[in-house]
Amino acid sequence: MIHYRYATVRGHQLFYREAGPADAPTIVLLHGFPTSSFMFRNLIPLLADRWHVIAPDHLGFGNSDAPPVSELDYTFDALTDLTQDLLTKLGIQQYAIYVQDYGAPIGWRLALRDPSAVKAIISQNGNAYQCGFVESFWKTIWDYQRSPAEDAAVRGFLTLDATRWQYLTGVPDVTLVDPDTWRHDFSLLSRPGNDLIQLALFRDYATNPPLYPELHKQFRETQVPLIAVWGKDDPIFGPDGARAFRDDLPSAGVHLLEGGHFLLESALPTVTPLLRDFLSQSLG
Repeated sequence: MIHYRYATVRGHQLFYREAGPADAPTIVLLHGFPTSSFMFRNLIPLLADRWHVIAPDHLGFGNSDAPPVSELDYTFDALTDLTQDLLTKLGIQQYAIYVQDYGAPIGWRLALRDPSAVKAIISQNGNAYQCGFVESFWKTIWDYQRSPAEDAAVRGFLTLDATRWQYLTGVPDVTLVDPDTWRHDFSLLSRPGNDLIQLALFRDYATNPPLYPELHKQFRETQVPLIAVWGKDDPIFGPDGARAFRDDLPSAGVHLLEGGHFLLESALPTVTPLLRDFLSQSLG
């Protein structure tokens, strides 16, 4: 059974999905843009027989609060603070992380703050290397970071067409992807004021690559178990970003699969046994 819960963290209501035995090893699922824990709705039951699963909605996403930018400075540091405090509130001290897209910079910050807390890492198109950026996508965001007053181009990422594009690009059989996914995400992106939240995070993404050298150093020192399960035709984070994990973690499992950015929508039957084998070996 999946439980749908709320917790008050730093004065904000954070929504999270929880399933599995409370005394089992915990897996924290960290979603990306522009979705929410909704992206894990089908994966959670496939892991919860053996592991304790927590999937929060970041502030400004999904069913969590979305205070306006006039009341909160939306940064990846702030989202990490909230995630860390939520886990503390739930009494979770050690866990594996599953990171995808925006979930990666949050997960990397958690690991850098407390390396002993993160026992294993699943990266599903969750970037940690400069070579992972697909320039044709990121140039628009990089230009916006340099000139924040010019936001017309980057606002194109907040449209229904762009949301659909994220879900379908790179997927060999698009009939496997439920249209409710991009319509669900777009409806939440379209809430009044949410555009300014997303623009703030586009700007703050510039703080993430400078963390990579420290993260790589930690990888080399800890040799944390890691598996990269990657949609190889992702138009946002390319397969070189998956291969690069082996530069610092030679034992990392790297699986480049047919699919795009949201691999769980089209390749769940392939992904699930890879995750279960990895978690069995790294968490027990």
